[in-house]
Amino acid sequence: MTAPGLSVGADSGLVRPPRQLVRWLIVLVGALAAGGSVRLALASNQLGEPGLQAALVNWITLPYIVAGVIAWSRRPDSRFGPLMVTAGFAMFLSCLQWSSASVPYTLGLLFDLLPAALFLHLFLAFPSGRLKLRLERWVVGAAYAAAMGLQLLKMVLGAGESRNVLGVVKEYGAAQTLEDVQLLALSALSVAGIGVLAIRRRGSGRPLRRSVTVLVDSFGLGLVMIAALLVAGAFESPAFETIRRATFFVIGVAPVAFLIGLLSARLSRSALGDLLVQLRAEPAPVDLSDALARALRDPSLRLAYWLPQFGSWADVDGAPTELPATGSGRATTLIERDGAPIAALVHDASLVDEPQLLDAVSAAAAIALENGRLHAELRARLEELRGSRERVIEAGQEERQRLERNLHDGAQQRLIALSLELGLLEDRLEGDPDSKRRLDQARREIGLSLEELRDVARGIHPAVVSAHGLAVALESLAARAPVPVRLSVNLEDRLPERVELAAYYVVSESLVNIAKHARATVASVDVARMDGLLVIEVVDDGLGGADTERGTGLRGLADRVEAIGGRLRIWTPHRGGTCVRAEMPCA
Repeated sequence: MTAPGLSVGADSGLVRPPRQLVRWLIVLVGALAAGGSVRLALASNQLGEPGLQAALVNWITLPYIVAGVIAWSRRPDSRFGPLMVTAGFAMFLSCLQWSSASVPYTLGLLFDLLPAALFLHLFLAFPSGRLKLRLERWVVGAAYAAAMGLQLLKMVLGAGESRNVLGVVKEYGAAQTLEDVQLLALSALSVAGIGVLAIRRRGSGRPLRRSVTVLVDSFGLGLVMIAALLVAGAFESPAFETIRRATFFVIGVAPVAFLIGLLSARLSRSALGDLLVQLRAEPAPVDLSDALARALRDPSLRLAYWLPQFGSWADVDGAPTELPATGSGRATTLIERDGAPIAALVHDASLVDEPQLLDAVSAAAAIALENGRLHAELRARLEELRGSRERVIEAGQEERQRLERNLHDGAQQRLIALSLELGLLEDRLEGDPDSKRRLDQARREIGLSLEELRDVARGIHPAVVSAHGLAVALESLAARAPVPVRLSVNLEDRLPERVELAAYYVVSESLVNIAKHARATVASVDVARMDGLLVIEVVDDGLGGADTERGTGLRGLADRVEAIGGRLRIWTPHRGGTCVRAEMPCA
C-alpha cells in the first residue's frame, strides 16, 4: 500500500537525489561559466554593448542551473531538473563563439542554436522531463537535427569566420541558404511546440494550480519569442537585436517562475494552521474538499473515499469513481489509518514535487477524512437502498398489473358470461314466477360481485390510469368517494406512468382514510405541476391525527413516493382536519 504523500505508481522512492557535494559543484561550475561569459564578452571587439550581452546570457544561464539543481534534488526521478541544468550550460557554450581563439569559437558556433532545441524540449517535457506523445518526440527530434545536424553541415560549407576550423569548403552561398532553411525550420517547430502546449492545456479540462499556470504560460511565451527571433534572423530584420534581447528576457522568466512557485509552496505551509481550524469544525465532505484544495492551492483537487464493504472508491456523494491512471497528468496520494486506506487525494501531478506539503495536509485531514468516508459510505448505502426499494416497488407494480389483467380477462369475463346465460334462461321461464324471481336475485348478486371485483381490480392496478391518464382516473375516484370532493387537476399533458400511478394511490389511499377515520364532511384534492414537481394535496375537515408511522397504508404510500425521489408529508392544520401533501419529480 502506498504511504501517505506518495503518488500511486511513482518511483520517486527508488531514485536518490544527487549528493549535496554534487549539487554545490554544479552550481559552482555554473557560476564559473557565468563569469567566463562576462570575460569573453568584455574581451571581444565584435560585440556591441558587451556588458548587456553578457547580462542577458547570464539571466538565462544562472537561473536555469540553480532552478534545475533544486528541481533535481526535489524530484530525482524526473528528468526536468537535469534538462534545466543542461539548458543553462548550453547558453554558456553558445557564448564561446565570442572568443578570438579558433577552437572555442568553433565550439561556440557549433552549439549556437542548440539552446533553441533544448528550450523546446524542456518546455514540452514539463513536469516529468519526458516526452509522452509521439508528436512531441518528432518535434523535438527534428529540432535537434536542425540545430546540430544542419549546423554542422553549414559549418563544413564554410559558414562563419576563418576561425571555423571545420570549414572544409568555401560554399558561402550554399551555407547561407542552409542557414535560412535551418532558422525557418526551427521557427516552425517552435510554433508546433506552441500548438502542443495549447492542446495539452485545453485537453486537461481542469483549472491548473496558479504557480503551474504561470510557468506553463511562460513556456508558451518563450516559444513565441524564439519563433519570432528565428524568423527575424532568417530575413535579417533590422529589429533582430531588439527581438533577441526581448527573447532572452522572456526565456529567463521560466526558472524565476519556477523558483517563485517553490517559495510559494513553503509559504503555503503556513496555511495549514487555517486548515486545522477548519477541520476542528468537522466540515461537511464538500467543504472539506474545498478546504484541502485551498491548502494545496489546487482547484482541481477532488476526494475519493475507500469503501471496504463495497471494495471500491466513491466520491463525496457516494457515487462510484476511479482513481486516475499513471501518465494521465493527475496524481493520487493515499491517506491511511492503521495501515488501511481511508481516502485518496486526486490532484495535479506537479504537487508530487512538494511531498512535505502533501504529507502535512494528509496528516491534518486524516481524522476528518475518516468522517467523510463514513458519510460517503452512508450515501452509497442510501443510494443502494433507494435503488433496491424502487426495484421492489416496480416488481410489485408489475405483479399488480398482471393480477388486474387476470381478474379482468378471467373472473370478470366469466361472471359477465354467467349473467348473460342467466338472462337467456330467464326468458325461457316466463310461466314460472318463482324461478324467475330467483334468477333475478342471482343476477343482482352477480352484478354486486362484478362491482366488488372491479373495485378489487382497481385497488390492485388502476387500469384507467394507463388507458386514460391521471386526470380521468382522479375524476373517477372523486365520483365514487363517500364524501363530497372538490377536485382540481392542472396538468397539460401526460406524466411518466410510475408518477401517475403514485399520484393515483396517494389520492386513493387518502380518500379511503377520510372515509374510514376522519368523520369529514368534505374533502378537496388539488393536483398541479410546479417547477418540475408534481404536487398533490388532499385536505379534509375531519378529526385529524393521521401519521405515516401509524398504519401500513400511509407508510406504504410514503415508500412509494420516496422510491421515485419524492416526499410525502402529513399534518393537521390549525383549523383541524388532515392535510396530505406529496411532491414528486416529474421532469
